Amino acid sequence: MSDILLLDTEVESSLRSVVRDLLSTRCDASTVARAYEGDRTLTRTLWTSIVDDLGLAGLLIPEDRGGAGGTARDAAVVLEELGRFVAPVPFLTSSVIATTVLLAGDSALVGQLGDGSRSAALLTPFSTALATRVPALTADADGRVSGRVTSVAGALDADVLLAAVETADGTEVHAVTAAAAAIEPVVSLDMTRPLADVVVDSVPSRVVVAAEFGSGAMQSGLTIGAALLASEQAGVAARCLETTVEYLKLRRQFGRVVGGFQALKHRLADLYVEVESASAAARHAAGTFAADDPDSVIATAVAASYCSDVAVRAAEEAVQLHGGIGMTWEHPAHLYLKRAKADQIGLGSPGHHRGLLADLVGLPSEEA
Repeated sequence: MSDILLLDTEVESSLRSVVRDLLSTRCDASTVARAYEGDRTLTRTLWTSIVDDLGLAGLLIPEDRGGAGGTARDAAVVLEELGRFVAPVPFLTSSVIATTVLLAGDSALVGQLGDGSRSAALLTPFSTALATRVPALTADADGRVSGRVTSVAGALDADVLLAAVETADGTEVHAVTAAAAAIEPVVSLDMTRPLADVVVDSVPSRVVVAAEFGSGAMQSGLTIGAALLASEQAGVAARCLETTVEYLKLRRQFGRVVGGFQALKHRLADLYVEVESASAAARHAAGTFAADDPDSVIATAVAASYCSDVAVRAAEEAVQLHGGIGMTWEHPAHLYLKRAKADQIGLGSPGHHRGLLADLVGLPSEEA
């Protein structure tokens, strides 16, 4: 196994502190919950702060291409903190997945994503997993593309949509102006990362990744997306555990602090082990990308399959152990449960990643 540091470096600790400070002051749970009423004001204002105040939109873009020159470990820190606050911003879809796809080409769009002047989304269902086929659009002789893709994450916040187009030479990646597409929001379980159906009908486009590199670029985007989604899930799980422990230290029943009951101590101890393991798996996966480690695909499969289940378990425990208050609309526990459940099938289900892992290490598997 690769010797990858699982603890934060000094730079990563500073980045974590800055991001957490921003989210603590501008992303409170009551404001996040307004997304379920159709209010997307927080998404716009918070994304502007992340882009302009912190300069994180181009974190994964090299400096010579207009970005910050960070690594996957840096992006993992950001996503872990975004998960802790269930922040409704398109960092994963634009600054990780779409950016990674675009880096395989020489488009000037990379620099625009780097400075935050534009954002992008990959035209693929949020459930699309690595090592599976990405839905392709058709293109005519004039480069006008047509097609329909359902359940796209990040489309509502994107200025540019990236689409796969099959050609005789391979898979090209085309950029389409979002304003030229018909983007229809769908009712999503997690309205802090809403999905949308996208239809393009003979819309002008331009090639941003050549056919020679398009298929690999798509898979790279989905792979690092799955790896760093695990960091978001680890952040969700950690926050659920922390808030539950804090609550049980205060809640009294039968004249005793609830957290003192032995049965609850065992449940929380088991959950703590799982949450710490999820954090280690997610950080290891991010570290393999930062180090260009050939085990990155294996590490991603491990993190994606494990962290998604732990996030759901932690969120379910948070709802249950908060008692009646945890099941109310006013309590933020439901925000975390919905994010965890939606993330569980995002970029591949746990069963898909376990099956992929089994194939990678030569074990028989059963698709869950």
